[in-house]
Amino acid sequence: MKLQRFALALAGAGLLAAAAASVPVTATAKPAPKPYFETKTANPNSAKASAAEVCESAVGVPTAAGTMQEVYVLPGRTPKADALEPYKFVGTRANATWYGAVNAAGTQFYYYGLLLQGGNLYRHTTYLPASETASPRPTFKKVGSGWSSFKSIATSNYSVAGPRHQYLYGLNTNGSLYRYAIVGAGFKALGPLPGFRGFKAMTVLSETATYDTLLMTTNAGALWTVHIPVAAGAKPVLKLVRSSGWSAYESLVVQGCGTRGGSLIVGVDHDTKTGYQYAMSKANGSKTAITSYGKIPGVEFNGSSHVSLTTHYDQLVGE
Repeated sequence: MKLQRFALALAGAGLLAAAAASVPVTATAKPAPKPYFETKTANPNSAKASAAEVCESAVGVPTAAGTMQEVYVLPGRTPKADALEPYKFVGTRANATWYGAVNAAGTQFYYYGLLLQGGNLYRHTTYLPASETASPRPTFKKVGSGWSSFKSIATSNYSVAGPRHQYLYGLNTNGSLYRYAIVGAGFKALGPLPGFRGFKAMTVLSETATYDTLLMTTNAGALWTVHIPVAAGAKPVLKLVRSSGWSAYESLVVQGCGTRGGSLIVGVDHDTKTGYQYAMSKANGSKTAITSYGKIPGVEFNGSSHVSLTTHYDQLVGE
């Protein structure tokens, strides 16, 4: 991980969090020859958070073969990608957002998140070493079974104010979207939401005190937002953003950009192992503005899924 930037981001958020319980992974980590620091050399266009800091897509690439790679993409007429050295992880078939955190003493930085391996759900905690060139050290804990019929998962994490919430969303092959409240180390099933047959990729676009919004694609190529109120029993509201052009993407990765609800999106075509970057205005159905920056050069996106790398206190406000 680009530890310097990550540490500054966490310090700015005032984040204090205890390290999650876990058990060692069977894979042995090895040193990475490339330092985990960021060099911004591109000249991005209008997609920026401020004059001092440009927006950037941070994409995690966990693979079925058991590796993890971090890819950072600056927008421009041609996107500029910085792919870090892969490190040992564990084979997965679906993954949710990786959240960066730091322990209460401020001495240990780590990522945490959820993943599917076969029919089992795991929580990972991936510790970042102090050395710039040492490989991250992942650990894993099984937290559930019976997930064989789920083809995609996503998590929300509203942590900046009350009432706080964390949800796990699972897209099932039966055409329903399932939501689970994450309560401590456990999960509370909140029931299925029908009507999602034909949907393919999904990720979280917004997380607020009263609702989450998912960004989803369909097999036919449509792009939708799915606004899901936190209130029990409330029904989701679907809005069509684009009716075609998104069928190639099996993964979507979203980062917030600026204070007005803009987002950077990376769509990944698993068949060709290529990624494409977009900037999107605050979502408003078919009125949503989308700018395509095109294919991301020089990177093979060979993940079983592709995920956002963010921090515990970075909230998405894309709708």
